[in-house]
Amino acid sequence: MNVNVRSIVQLTQMAIPHLVKTKGTIVNVSSVTGTNAFPGVTYYCMSKAAIDQFTKCLALELASTGVRVNAVNPGVIVTQVHKRGGLSDEAYAAFLEKGKTTHALGRVGEAHEVAKGIYYLASEMSSFTTGHLLAIDGGRGIMTPR
Repeated sequence: MNVNVRSIVQLTQMAIPHLVKTKGTIVNVSSVTGTNAFPGVTYYCMSKAAIDQFTKCLALELASTGVRVNAVNPGVIVTQVHKRGGLSDEAYAAFLEKGKTTHALGRVGEAHEVAKGIYYLASEMSSFTTGHLLAIDGGRGIMTPR
């Protein structure tokens, strides 16, 4: 909670005065786990759900100032975070392989795909968008276990 929620809230609170002056935008990085329940990662899911709610509430609070607030909600993305969390190379490879069956598009994502979504939400291309949670999850959030 300290890393995934408190740090975002505190950093945002410090940045708001500057963002209001500059009509800036906020793009939070959440997760598919913020909008969907997954076993074994309860507290991570809770922290990302908090970021999703923070995004929507803050969007309402800051809308009158011209500051937009949105979030991206990635599925599994190839990064080092899982290995840094303790997965061995073999376990990580198996995790990515399983991702082919848990994402509707049949693959996990790449960091550049998430970056493009962040860029879009931070740019003028999304000038009429606030309070939005952009799923960049290869369809993971719409998959239903059988």
